[in-house]
Amino acid sequence: MVEKVKSATNGGVEYAFETAGAVPAMDTAFKITRVGGMTVTTGLPHPTHKFSFTQGTLTAEERTMKGSYVGSCVPSRDIPRFIDMYKQGKLPIDKLLSGTIPLEQINEGFDRFSNGEVNRLVVIP
Repeated sequence: MVEKVKSATNGGVEYAFETAGAVPAMDTAFKITRVGGMTVTTGLPHPTHKFSFTQGTLTAEERTMKGSYVGSCVPSRDIPRFIDMYKQGKLPIDKLLSGTIPLEQINEGFDRFSNGEVNRLVVIP
C-alpha cells in the first residue's frame, strides 16, 4: 500500500494522520509522508508499545512528526465554536455517526467496532 500511495501522490502525502493508536498504522503514516511533510498522531497506543524509524530520515528528508491530544482543544473555548459550526452546516458530524445504542448494549457496541461494522456510536441513557 505504501508504494501505491507514493506512486499516486508523486512521492507521498504532505500530511498523514494516524488516529488508531496502533504502531502499524503509525508506521504506515510515516512511510507515506513525503519529503518535507508532516506525520501527525492523535492515537493513544498502549504505554509499552514503541514506534521506531531511521532517525536520519527526519533530518535528511526534512520531515516533521507531531502528536496532537484532542487537537489541543480548549473545551470552554472550542466546544461552543464547534456547536456553532455544526448549526451553520460547516461541521457535518452527522456523517461520522454510525448510530446510537443504549448503555445496556455497550459491550455489543465495542464488538461492532472490533468487527469493523461501525465507525462511531453514541451511547444514550
